[in-house]
Amino acid sequence: MENHEIFMQRCIDLAYLGQGNVRPNPMVGCVIVKDSEIIGEGYHEVFGGLHAEIQAINAVEDKSELLGATVYISLEPCVHHGKTPPCVDLLIKYKLKKVVVGCRDSNPLVAGKGIEKLIKSGIEVIEGVLEDECKELNKRFFTFHEKKRPYVILKWAQTNDGYLDKLREKGEVGSNWISAPETKALVHKWRSEEQSILVGRNTIINDNPSLTVREYKGENPIRIVIDSQLQISSDVNIYSEEAPTIVFNRLKNELKENIEWVKISETSTANILEELYKRNILSVFVEGGSRTLQYFIIDNVWDEARVIVGDISFGEGIKAPVINKVPYDNYKFGSDMIYYYKRK
Repeated sequence: MENHEIFMQRCIDLAYLGQGNVRPNPMVGCVIVKDSEIIGEGYHEVFGGLHAEIQAINAVEDKSELLGATVYISLEPCVHHGKTPPCVDLLIKYKLKKVVVGCRDSNPLVAGKGIEKLIKSGIEVIEGVLEDECKELNKRFFTFHEKKRPYVILKWAQTNDGYLDKLREKGEVGSNWISAPETKALVHKWRSEEQSILVGRNTIINDNPSLTVREYKGENPIRIVIDSQLQISSDVNIYSEEAPTIVFNRLKNELKENIEWVKISETSTANILEELYKRNILSVFVEGGSRTLQYFIIDNVWDEARVIVGDISFGEGIKAPVINKVPYDNYKFGSDMIYYYKRK
C-alpha cells in the first residue's frame, strides 16, 4: 500500500467514528502530513460541529508547520457556508502544498467546486485515492443526493425451510423467534447505524415490536410504519416515547408529541421514499413484514439486503421474500447464517 493509501485509510478510519452522529452530513476524516509524519488529524464528530479539516488544523499547535504540508481528506472539502464556514478557504489560508481527496462530493452545493477553487489558488490536488472505499463510507449520503431517496437496507430472518413466520390464530400476538439470541444484539447494532426503521401494519399487529436499540449502545432510529387505514391500536409499543414515529396512512395528517401521522394518496414505496427524502432521512432499515419487503424488491428500490437464516424449521407458514441474486458475502454467526446482497 502506497503512502497516499495509508494516510487515506487513516482518514476513513477516523470518519467512521462519527457514524450515527453527523447525519444528514457525510462522515469525513482528515489527516495532515509533513515529511511523511502525521502532524494533525480530525473527523466530523457531530452534526453542526467542526468539520474534519478544521479539527485537523486545530490539532496542529504550531501553525507554521502547515506551510507546505499535505492534507488528506476522505471527501472533497466544502465550498459553501452552512453550519460552519467553507473548509476550502481555511486550506487556502494556511498555504497547504497539496490536497489528496478520496472522492468528490455529489451534493450540488459542492460537486467539484471545492477542488476547482483549490486548484485555482495554486494548491495541487490529487483525486481518487481509495475512491471506492470512500464512496462506501458515505453510500447513504451519495444515494440521498444522487437518487433523491434514502439508502434502503432490507433485513429479515427466515427459517432454514424458507418461512418468515408461523401461521397464526386470529388475534394471536407475539414474536416467533427464528434467529439466535446473540443475533438480536447484532440486529440492534444494525438499527443504530440507520436513521430510520420501517415495517408494515401486520408486523405491528402480530409482533408488537418496539423497533428500538435495546441490546446495543446507540441511538434509536426514527420508526416508520405503513398503516393505510389506521388499523393499529393506540397502545402498541411503537407509540412509546423512546423514539419519534411516523405513520404513513391515507386518512389524516396529525402531529401529537413524538408521533406524526402523514397522509399520502397511496402507501407505495415511491411515495414513502419521497416523503422520507423531504424529511432529510438518509437511510431506512426495512424489517418487515414479508409483503412490505417484497414490495421494495419488486419495485427495485433497495440497495442492500441482509438475510438471517436460523437453525430452525416451521414446515409451513408465511413465506419469506425472494431475492433473485447471489449473495456477495455470507458467514456463520452463532447458530445462524447471515447472507448479504447488493442490488447492483
